[in-house]
Amino acid sequence: MPALALSSVDDPVDGMGAARVQTVDTVQALQARIDSLQRTRLDTRLLPTHEALADLLPAGGLQEGAVYTLSPSSALTMALLAGPSAAGAWCGVVGMPEFGIEAAEAMGIDLDRLVLVPHPGDQWLTVTAAIADALSVIVVRPGRAASDGAIAKLAGRVRERGSTLLVTGAWPQAEAMISITDSRWSGLGDGHGYLSEREVTITVSSRRSPRPRSGRLLLPDGELGIRRLDREDAGARGDAAQRAHDRWGSPRTLRAG
Repeated sequence: MPALALSSVDDPVDGMGAARVQTVDTVQALQARIDSLQRTRLDTRLLPTHEALADLLPAGGLQEGAVYTLSPSSALTMALLAGPSAAGAWCGVVGMPEFGIEAAEAMGIDLDRLVLVPHPGDQWLTVTAAIADALSVIVVRPGRAASDGAIAKLAGRVRERGSTLLVTGAWPQAEAMISITDSRWSGLGDGHGYLSEREVTITVSSRRSPRPRSGRLLLPDGELGIRRLDREDAGARGDAAQRAHDRWGSPRTLRAG
């Protein structure tokens, strides 16, 4: 990053009002430049993110060096790991003994580049900080509460190493909160059959956008994959409109005589 310099402002008594205005303008200009540089730096450092989720996230994907909070869901965790893992990133999961490797593999996570620490105990913070040096994406379910200083130190380490941290639960200064806000399973018949698909609504709230973003997905779909539904619905409506236009032409306005 280029050096940012503040030039001094003369402040004679007879020109104090003008000097204050110049100082405020200088500080505001500096803040705008810093914000621009930081935004450019973050927006250009995105991890490969599954296309069903990318547009819901601020900046269009998971950012390197950022922290996100998640609602407690193994399926959501796997969906977020699927894109980076398929692209060759090493991933880690800390404090989630229920994380199933068969389901993870079915969703596209490469088990050869997956590190699991199911029972870190009270050392979850130390373990997470240690593997942040080597892994691109780490998911952690915090154990015992940590001090604000320890949390800030871990966040700084993640930024420095360019890792991405996904935390199940609350976390100060998170880039965004990713939640499953609605869920419905299908596949069971009248007292028989197997659960085959789960339709969910994923909602992302971020500091960058005043309005949350939501999308409907199958997570998993019938083949234990990830599929976006609301895009398909929009595409189907567009196709229907085009077919109607091809058949009937442009709508006509009828006027009473």
